[in-house]
Amino acid sequence: MSEKTLEALNQKLDRLIDVISRMAPARTSEPRFEEADCFVWQAESGSLMPVGKVNRVDLSLMHGVDRVRDILTDNTRRFAAGLPANNALLWGARGMGKSSLVKAVHAEVNRTRKKGAAPLKLIEIHREDIEGLPRLMALVKADAHRFILFCDDLSFDRDDTSYKSLKAALEGGVEGRPDNVILYATSNRRHLLPRDMIENERSTAINPSEAVEEKVSLSDRFGLWLGFHKCSQDEYLAMIESYAHYHALPIEAEALRAEALEWATTRGSRSGRVAWQFIQDLAGRLGRNLKD
Repeated sequence: MSEKTLEALNQKLDRLIDVISRMAPARTSEPRFEEADCFVWQAESGSLMPVGKVNRVDLSLMHGVDRVRDILTDNTRRFAAGLPANNALLWGARGMGKSSLVKAVHAEVNRTRKKGAAPLKLIEIHREDIEGLPRLMALVKADAHRFILFCDDLSFDRDDTSYKSLKAALEGGVEGRPDNVILYATSNRRHLLPRDMIENERSTAINPSEAVEEKVSLSDRFGLWLGFHKCSQDEYLAMIESYAHYHALPIEAEALRAEALEWATTRGSRSGRVAWQFIQDLAGRLGRNLKD
């Protein structure tokens, strides 16, 4: 074999090795939980990306959700202390602070933890990566920290079977859920599946009651169902006033009230999200920056 032929063969082998290397699954890197208190699960690489600055509001600014706020805070404190606690499903009206409450409670529990206690970790897992939940649990179960696995806007559409992976990860399987892991999820749907999907299962199944039971049983894996409902005008204005006071925005109370109501009217709804959007607009018009 000539040197030219041998060189050409080596080049082809190098290219083949490069292609195979790219096709091989990425090696899971060991997580470094000391880097941050919050992480985002990167399912493709099987790694956790630390989040240095979390987008959240202070728990004291959460208005109109007092009861669910207290329930979730108590549940989280018990879990952080190593006591029994439940998975939680926060469901209901959009824009009422479901995901904000999870992040705020996490920060509050860490802020008030006992001296020397390890911080509670929050890991966000995206809806499309829910099938990787067992892999994530396997990664964190041997660690000394305790973890909230958080999935925002969780729901399942027709022909989506990934909800079975979630059921198994929550309570199923031989091992069950690791003691140092709890799952918090938010959704606009109480049963996580659209009603027409459940009704379709009822009408086409050989045993309709069993088919519906299979779908509804997913939300039953969450020990806490915390409902969020549309806020009243008084609750909406309380949110506005709390934000304005916290961020020291220079505006008269009557003007603040009138502008806030006009803003809600133009948006056609009242919610925590609408209140925050108004505050951002107001701060911009006043030439003021908002506190971190």
